[in-house]
Amino acid sequence: MTPIRFLASLMFCLALSACNSVSSQLSYAPDNPQASVADARGTSAGTTAPNYRFGPGETVQIFVWRSPELSTTVPIRPDGRFSMPLIEDLTAAGKTPTELARDIEDKLRAYVQDPIVTVIARVDGPGDPRQQIKVLGQAVNPSSLPYRSGMTVLDVIISVGGLTEFADGNSAVLVRREGLDKTSYRIRLDDLVRKGDIAADRPLLPGDTIIIPESFI
Repeated sequence: MTPIRFLASLMFCLALSACNSVSSQLSYAPDNPQASVADARGTSAGTTAPNYRFGPGETVQIFVWRSPELSTTVPIRPDGRFSMPLIEDLTAAGKTPTELARDIEDKLRAYVQDPIVTVIARVDGPGDPRQQIKVLGQAVNPSSLPYRSGMTVLDVIISVGGLTEFADGNSAVLVRREGLDKTSYRIRLDDLVRKGDIAADRPLLPGDTIIIPESFI
């Protein structure tokens, strides 16, 4: 075999091998729709903060795979529960969207074969009180502010004009709803605002309330 024919044969074999490899990759497609939906669960969870948990008064969007008659948008009642087609009084408060989706699937198995559920926390916009930051007490302009991603205590205090001369900033409290409960955290506003101690700053979440008491000294 001449060198030219040998090179031509070698190039043909390499090209054929590459085509077979590409063909084998393109021919793979999961025939189980459940697999693709399970992947979608992982990506959809990224749209919500990993530690996000529902609370009373919020709205839940529920999508049931191939069951549009069961897919719905419902409010969470003050008792932390909600109702949807085929399910009554399911607790949502304190649960993540993923946890709630699994709970709904468990309930629907009595009526639907292999239900697949996706749950999304519906945000109604910056005017929604649950998506605002409230500042009460000894701020220059106590008010409610629309929450935005990345907002911190310092951002809010600047927006309300700072502290009054009577404020006891280091006794200020951040009140945060966590499920059905509310938790209070001490925040050092005097150190943050008047001394420039950035370590005293902290991130905020929608619905947080900052209470600034008056100094008695």
